[in-house]
Amino acid sequence: MNRKHPHSTGRGSSSGMPDRAARFLESKRVSRRYLLRGAGATALSLPLLDAMGPTLGQQVLGATPGETSPKRFVAMCATLGFHSPFLFPAAEGNKLDTTPYLIRMLENLDQLTVFSGLSHPEQQGNNGHASELTWLTSAQRPGLAGFRNSVSVDQVIAQRVGIETRYPYLALSTSGRSMSWTSNGVEIPGVTSPSKLFKALFVEGTEAEVAQEVNRLKRGLSILDTVGSRAKELEAKLGRRDRDKIDEYLTAVRDLEFRLQQSEGWVRRPKPKIDAKEPQDVTDNSDAIAKQRLLYDMIVLALQTDSTRTITYQLSGMNAVPKIDGVSSDWHGLSHHGKDPQKIDELKIIEEAEFIAFNDFLTKMRGIEENGRPLLDHTAVLFGSNLGNASSHDWHNLPIIVAGGGYKHGSFVAHDEQSNTPLANLFVTMAQRMGVEIDKFGTSTAAGIRGLDV
Repeated sequence: MNRKHPHSTGRGSSSGMPDRAARFLESKRVSRRYLLRGAGATALSLPLLDAMGPTLGQQVLGATPGETSPKRFVAMCATLGFHSPFLFPAAEGNKLDTTPYLIRMLENLDQLTVFSGLSHPEQQGNNGHASELTWLTSAQRPGLAGFRNSVSVDQVIAQRVGIETRYPYLALSTSGRSMSWTSNGVEIPGVTSPSKLFKALFVEGTEAEVAQEVNRLKRGLSILDTVGSRAKELEAKLGRRDRDKIDEYLTAVRDLEFRLQQSEGWVRRPKPKIDAKEPQDVTDNSDAIAKQRLLYDMIVLALQTDSTRTITYQLSGMNAVPKIDGVSSDWHGLSHHGKDPQKIDELKIIEEAEFIAFNDFLTKMRGIEENGRPLLDHTAVLFGSNLGNASSHDWHNLPIIVAGGGYKHGSFVAHDEQSNTPLANLFVTMAQRMGVEIDKFGTSTAAGIRGLDV
């Protein structure tokens, strides 16, 4: 399905079937999709089965003091970037309240760390915005010939903690795209409707709807049975290297079967009871900040009720004038300001509004107590962009903020602007904090990063 976007991102092929397997299938006049499709699914879409979709978790409101709270991970990417002179302090240290954007976050500066000098290597792609594809994966040369994305760090975390909640993860977006990618390099569509998400999280279905959901899960298991048996048939006709690849695929199938079986149990459990009213979706697409705020509120509710512990949120810009007082120019055009002072002044109004909305989200997280501590203490929030200088589509020196999560905060950490530290190093330490036993992810070069300590 084609989605409207300022630039085509040129997704690479998502096939992933071994070449010899493909040749075998073609020699039998059977398409590679046929092997994996029998009951209506493909190998690469398996992690995206609707049966794994929005079915959310048990309420932890009013938990007994002294209990151990679970850790959560939230990653948010603003794809049109931020004007870094308004974000980064002049020098490394503890003085965060010296820039126009950080001043907007005064009450939460003690709960965040600002990083400069981070990036993923080799992010030149098929267009200037292609790096948004790889912000959470660190795959190189996005969208160019032969490109295939890799798994995003949120999905690695969800594989570890997702089974403990009704919803393994949430992929949210103001546009429909998302930052989340499966282990097969397939984009997970972003949820854009707060009202639909609210219903999935908190509104009980009728008996008929629950039965329908259970049947849908069972159909998913049936699909996996068909795909798995056909993959085994193929395995006997392949070489050793391809058999290893098929074995990896079958292992993924078995893992998904387990998750589907667990999902059936969640479908039958009551959903959390909350006092919040169902939100009304923002129908005016130009009211960008209002759309951002509604999904921020849904993130708070989802975490507060322990409905999920892994969330991504793509904050997309637009090729239009946003509904913000003082702004009369196209947002995307303003991001390409070319150092024009008037354009920068107008862009500043938009980006200040984004930081105010983000600050209000953090304030709400701090105002919710769980086991004697703010919910923000149990939630590591990664906030930033895939562009360091949106005006020139420069993917170096990214604006990165880490908030909450029990880390030591309150400082600006400046890594080398010329020889950037891999952003994936940060991913490793945040994944480890979530209980994922890895010492490398993507293009990481170390299992930690200077400036983020507990």
